[in-house]
Amino acid sequence: MLNTYFRVIVGTMVLLSVVLTVYVNPNWMWFTVFIGVNLIQSAFTKWCLLETILQKLGVKKTGPGCSL
Repeated sequence: MLNTYFRVIVGTMVLLSVVLTVYVNPNWMWFTVFIGVNLIQSAFTKWCLLETILQKLGVKKTGPGCSL
């Protein structure tokens, strides 16, 4: 379940940042870069802030977490 929440939240954040980049200000692209860097970081360290937050909110970990 955690993996599903993770994918939905990250996908939404990426799409939101693209929309904000196109319609508000090109500097919103840095938000997309931040998301990408965090995904790469979590692949190497096996730690993800979003995963920690979701677990504290009570989402059960039933499969692989942020390390997709």
